[in-house]
Amino acid sequence: MNVVNHFIPLGYAVYGIDHLGHGKSDGTRVYVKGFNDYIDTLSVYVDMVRKWQPGKPSFLLGHSMGALVSALFLLDHQAGLTGAILSGPSVKVPSNTSPITISMVKLLSTLLPKVRLLQLEAEGVSRDPAVVHAYVSDPLVHTRKTTARLTHEILKAMQRITAEASKITLPVLIVQGSADRLVNPDGARMLYSAVSSVDKTIEIYDGLYHEVFNEPEHGQVLDDVEAWLEFRLVLLRSPALR
Repeated sequence: MNVVNHFIPLGYAVYGIDHLGHGKSDGTRVYVKGFNDYIDTLSVYVDMVRKWQPGKPSFLLGHSMGALVSALFLLDHQAGLTGAILSGPSVKVPSNTSPITISMVKLLSTLLPKVRLLQLEAEGVSRDPAVVHAYVSDPLVHTRKTTARLTHEILKAMQRITAEASKITLPVLIVQGSADRLVNPDGARMLYSAVSSVDKTIEIYDGLYHEVFNEPEHGQVLDDVEAWLEFRLVLLRSPALR
């Protein structure tokens, strides 16, 4: 809610989507037949937002796995977007994941796609105990293990981003906590180096955990995002400054 509460009073229209199998969306929890199901749904949603806000600049913001979905979306659908903000992007296969592990996950994804494999550490979400409590208490947040199919699809999506991130050329802002215990900050650095955008920025916040928008210092993070957005909007209004 911090993002919404910050940007709505500034005159921004903010829209959010629950991915398939998450939040209020239909589908088996944390399960997807293929990662492109997320991409196709997001494509439809972005088109809807453009119809609701005709002629307005549009920025895509994705966090964690949502940043992976967003980055993959940008590979084929960045035209028409003004820019993208990727927070704590889960875009890099963990360095301790061996080829054997990847093969085993692939096998389980085929034979037992709904078997549960991995679970996130709730305490790694934020250094604010109230945020962690809200996270584990929210019935719309899935705090149990992720399915084998989704795990495999995430790994495949990460591999594609690593190989094809150079296709991304629009303005990009990446925000990342240096003490993130859920997503290795090296993924954010890798993505920043790989994208071909002339206009790209990365902000690594010292000591912050995974959800930088929900950390005690979220005000500074949101101010930085606001400044980044406002400058890009000034550039749109003043072509001579580009």
